[in-house]
Amino acid sequence: MKVYGIVGWKNAGKTGLMERLVTEITGRGHSVSTIKHAHHTFDVDHPGKDSHRHRVAGAKEVILASSNRFALMQELRDTTEPILSELIKKLEPVDLVLIEGYKRDGHPKIEVHREINGHPVIAIDDGTITALACDTKLPFDLPVFDLNDTKSIADFILTEVGL
Repeated sequence: MKVYGIVGWKNAGKTGLMERLVTEITGRGHSVSTIKHAHHTFDVDHPGKDSHRHRVAGAKEVILASSNRFALMQELRDTTEPILSELIKKLEPVDLVLIEGYKRDGHPKIEVHREINGHPVIAIDDGTITALACDTKLPFDLPVFDLNDTKSIADFILTEVGL
């Protein structure tokens, strides 16, 4: 499976770009899965629901299944957060895995940057970033795309990963 990441500071537009890229790339006939890193405690389950009650009772894994989808929730309990490569191994084979976040990992990435947020450009100190998607022109030796030019960004990523 090919892997490519989307990184950037909070509120830069990473999720919106991810959504547009999944639509664009799957529309071209490629299969895509995604991994999103959360820096905070999150829950896809809700107190009072049966699956939540199973987890609170101590279950290490809970599968919630229906005729449309299933979700596997694993409680880490006393173990550390799995590394990205371990998570990728859990996915069914696809053409491309798009990763949102994990900016410190070694896979190739495009940085999403919005000037109004006032954050520094991550690519200055990160050689794994191969391009920028921005809302303004930036003087870099890397390819710089308009943040809203999803087609060109998808073309670049697919070329980079060899699809």
